[in-house]
Amino acid sequence: MTAALRLQPISRAEHLAFVGSRPSVSHMQLPSWGDVKPDWEAESLGWFDGEGRVVGAGLVLLRAVPRVKRYLAYLPEGPAIDWHDPDLDRWLDPLLAYLKGRGAFAVKMGPPVVVRRWSAEAVKEAIADPAVRRLGDAEPTSYDDRAADLAERLRRTGWRQAEPGGEEGFAAGQPRYVFQVPFAGRSLDDIQRGLNQQWRRNVKKAEKAGVKVVRGGYEDLPAFYGLYTETAERDRFIARPLSYFQRMWTALTAEHPDRMRLYLAHHDGDILAAATMLTVGDHVWYSYGASTGRRREVQPNNAMQWRMMCDAHELGAAVYDFRGITDTLEESDHLLGLLRFKVGAGGEAVEYAGEWDFPLNKLLHRAFALYMARR
Repeated sequence: MTAALRLQPISRAEHLAFVGSRPSVSHMQLPSWGDVKPDWEAESLGWFDGEGRVVGAGLVLLRAVPRVKRYLAYLPEGPAIDWHDPDLDRWLDPLLAYLKGRGAFAVKMGPPVVVRRWSAEAVKEAIADPAVRRLGDAEPTSYDDRAADLAERLRRTGWRQAEPGGEEGFAAGQPRYVFQVPFAGRSLDDIQRGLNQQWRRNVKKAEKAGVKVVRGGYEDLPAFYGLYTETAERDRFIARPLSYFQRMWTALTAEHPDRMRLYLAHHDGDILAAATMLTVGDHVWYSYGASTGRRREVQPNNAMQWRMMCDAHELGAAVYDFRGITDTLEESDHLLGLLRFKVGAGGEAVEYAGEWDFPLNKLLHRAFALYMARR
């Protein structure tokens, strides 16, 4: 039998030291992410082996329920533990016990474990096939048996897979389906050759039209935000307030000066597109994007993404992550155009294990689920 693990709160410094020892951890599992979420109480937790070494870490966000001194405990895209350990209980049992003691009525987590991948070509074929209505119904390019085994082990021990909410692929929590371009072992020329013909043509068109992509700072966030609210209205999602992005910039760059970047695509004195980019270890995320409907013919979005991909490659990224995609492949879905745009960059669609809930108090958990459903 494997040795038991001890779980206890750890300092920000201990948490960051552990993150620095791994190739990549989600930006939502950094101590700074707690500073981005002022409505939640944040705590860094560490798993210790018998020799007192930190062997796992996680950021837990605690959200108080109105009128009840009980919490929903949430570990977005985490924790960072050994998810393929045959004795997974030695990681999760201490977590549940600790959070129950903290007053949590339920725990939600998102194991950062990949289940299936579809190449860009496989996604394009699935979109073209009228018989395939969802990405999950298409034949994957690769499949990890260990991820299926993980899901079965979680179910067996009382965890429940969270139902997706909101837009398909963009649940109330974190997206289960994302699009990623692998960079590891590839030159920039290799990555450029992976772009489809339309993308390459659009990048050249933007260059010829005089689109200039520059890096911005905190003072440029209002310009980004103006485009972001226009995008929210056009693409039918609820915009976050400007203060959210200002808080995000302050918190993440305080932790690491290059953790968050802002890019702006200029043309003839006008900002046509803007995006935020996050970096942790060798993983780079295109985080939030925004654009205007004006002068789309000069292709500012392709120009901006290509500049971000070039910079990510220069930083030594192993993965450029476009974040969430819809898993609905029907032409009527307004998010299909965004999926086509991301697929044009080459790379692959990736399905994660999804988010999982453990009800520590079933009555409160059910009441909270009803409350959320009615919002």
